[in-house]
Amino acid sequence: MVSDERWPLVAPFSTAAARRSVLSGRVAVITGASRGLGAGMAAHFASVGLHLGLCARHRPDLVAKTRPRAHDGRIDPPETPLVASVDVVDFDALDAFSDAVIQRFGRIDLWVNNAGVLEPIGAIAEAAPDQVARHIEVNVTGILFGTMIFARHVRSRPGEGVLINVSSGAGSRPYAGWAAYCGAKAAVDRLTEAVALEERANGLRPYAVAPGVIDTDMQARIRATDESAFPQVRRFRALKEAEAFNSPSWVAERLLELAFGEHPVSQVRLRVPMQPPGAHDG
Repeated sequence: MVSDERWPLVAPFSTAAARRSVLSGRVAVITGASRGLGAGMAAHFASVGLHLGLCARHRPDLVAKTRPRAHDGRIDPPETPLVASVDVVDFDALDAFSDAVIQRFGRIDLWVNNAGVLEPIGAIAEAAPDQVARHIEVNVTGILFGTMIFARHVRSRPGEGVLINVSSGAGSRPYAGWAAYCGAKAAVDRLTEAVALEERANGLRPYAVAPGVIDTDMQARIRATDESAFPQVRRFRALKEAEAFNSPSWVAERLLELAFGEHPVSQVRLRVPMQPPGAHDG
């Protein structure tokens, strides 16, 4: 059940037409969708025809509509995403948002727990207790809440559901200066493995996915950190110099392969492969 973290998918869709047919009209929720990876995933998901529920502490402003699609002799009109300001540590607010998405689109097929924070950076002995507590609330409790809500939804209706908890290489590799972040992401990996044991029989396929290094605002904050607080900062600055990043759309397409590809994957912990230089996104 535990993955060796190699990306397992080869030719996930038999044809381009099969991909369009499978993806069009699916419904996905993304937390932390107002910027960075979350906003990039939302734009890519909309471009391939997914209906979207998007939330974050700061209301997402994605206005991209799904593409019109033809089926059963008619053309479905494009749909705008359902967006809301929601703090993932507020269970009632997140649950109400889930209900609103279901009321509008009928169901949720894919839930991506993406909301997360990096701070505090530096020795844990020097961290502010309230900042550490907030970190664990968002990065662990928030993911648990989203997982609970989506698992209950999948149990309530026929068919599968796919849960993706955004993890990090920091969950399996320690970094000085990132004690809270490493601990939180390790917790995400293990809780996802436990949920797989609990919910596979109920139709839920959960994954903990490390997306690789993406050039977001979070990466900019990492590169701006003093080496005394984060000794590995030179590595991340070197990645910027080499532009050795995964793009949000590359990651989003890999997640669609994982969620809706024709060959379901049993591994739980996965890492998105490095985007080849010059590779076309999507």
